[in-house]
Amino acid sequence: MGAAGGTAVPGATVSPEVASPGGPAPELHIPGATTADTWAPAADTASSRPGPARRWIPLTHAWWNTPRLVRCLTGACLVTLALAAAVIATVLSGARDGIDAIGHRAAPQAVRSADLYFALNDMDAQIANLLLFGADPDYATLRRQTLDTYAQRRAQADNDLQRAAEAAAGDPVEQRAVHTVISQLGSYEALVARVQLLEEQAHAPAGKPSADALEAYRQATDLLRQQLLPAADQVTATNSATVERIHSAQRDDLAAGWWWILVTGALALAALAALQAALTIRFRRILNLPLAAATLLTAAVLLGSLTLASRAEGHLTVAKNNSYDSVIALSRARAVAYDMNADESRYLTDPGRAAAYEQSFVDKTQAIARVDGATIGDYDARLRTAADAHRAVHATVPIGGYLGTELRNITFPGEQDAAERVLTAFQQYQLDDRRTRALRRQGRLKDAVTFNTGTSPGQSNADFALFSDALGRVLAINQNALDHAVSEADSDLDATTAAAGALLPAAVLALTVLGVRPRLREYR
Repeated sequence: MGAAGGTAVPGATVSPEVASPGGPAPELHIPGATTADTWAPAADTASSRPGPARRWIPLTHAWWNTPRLVRCLTGACLVTLALAAAVIATVLSGARDGIDAIGHRAAPQAVRSADLYFALNDMDAQIANLLLFGADPDYATLRRQTLDTYAQRRAQADNDLQRAAEAAAGDPVEQRAVHTVISQLGSYEALVARVQLLEEQAHAPAGKPSADALEAYRQATDLLRQQLLPAADQVTATNSATVERIHSAQRDDLAAGWWWILVTGALALAALAALQAALTIRFRRILNLPLAAATLLTAAVLLGSLTLASRAEGHLTVAKNNSYDSVIALSRARAVAYDMNADESRYLTDPGRAAAYEQSFVDKTQAIARVDGATIGDYDARLRTAADAHRAVHATVPIGGYLGTELRNITFPGEQDAAERVLTAFQQYQLDDRRTRALRRQGRLKDAVTFNTGTSPGQSNADFALFSDALGRVLAINQNALDHAVSEADSDLDATTAAAGALLPAAVLALTVLGVRPRLREYR
């Protein structure tokens, strides 16, 4: 029994200040109790004194005591750290996979298929030139060069096709397109071989192939234009769509992921700070070194992860928007340009289809540098006006098509000058085309053939080569930038970074446990 009756509390002492009967109850002190412990009234069943006087005793087994507080905060630290680590790993691994898909698979496959399109077109252009040369000895040197170029383009097409087939293994649409090219390319080459045989047997004059050779060439070029080129372009389109899809998804994921990393990292830091504060207050210690190290390491991981996410977004922008868009536009421009150049030779070779080939030339011209409303008669003047407007103010780009896409996407040092050289060379080549057609209309067929196929300065094929070289230079600028962006992303998000991202959270968790465990032992 206590001093005034009720339940005895072992080890308890009564405050010296004892209230008078009817006054406040005496205050009990229990060893080990803190001001954070909870107190509750006890029923005074044994007291015989009248009045409402009641005595208060502490609940020594209160739930919210220091050990439980420390354990709860430690658990909060572990949960938030694990959550932050999971978010960081998800965001950065997703960025690595996305950039890998764009930089190492889809973009190279799209460029490779565009290169296949180019090689096939130039093969056909060389055969058209062979028919133009005929057996005329004046073109013997050009004839040998044409056959050499055809062999080079054939080898290039075979290599591109082999690599495209390997890369298309997981995509049924690409597989069908590549299979079409493979199955039809043999038929095309057989027709070309027949054209060469008939052309050699005919000993025809320049610009006037035999009817049989011309018919065989028609079959070959129709097969190319109706089967091979659409299939090659399908591979390009499929991979370009893949690049667009992955880029859009990764751009959104990285933007959201940056904020998820920030929020979860901030929660982990807040939990660690709360645990540090609790240990400081409850245990009268200024600093818990393992927890301080864990906090600093968490802050470093958070800052590094945010930086990597931002850099990945920057690499993705450079790779896709700044580089790839220009690379694919310029690759297609080059492929279409060689088809356009072949149309010029076809126009001279096949009078029966001259009008169709001229319209095809105009269509491809507009695909490369579109000038709305222009015809073949006024295209040069309108293009000159548009080009002058762009040169005066680079932000003004009144030109559409593939060159317009490039001129609107100038990003890298030297790219503006290189792109303008492409435009200048294209303008000159268009002027050469008008001269070729004028010579043909004047009945000067051999002069037209000589000017069209000539490689001396000022002749059409020489100017076309300048245009092709200018395209190659600006294409190289963007391709190098694409490769560099992908390489930088690989370096930032490689396996070492991923491993470090997994080990650092584990180190933080270990430091947290190391800092808390000695304090909890004091309660055993």
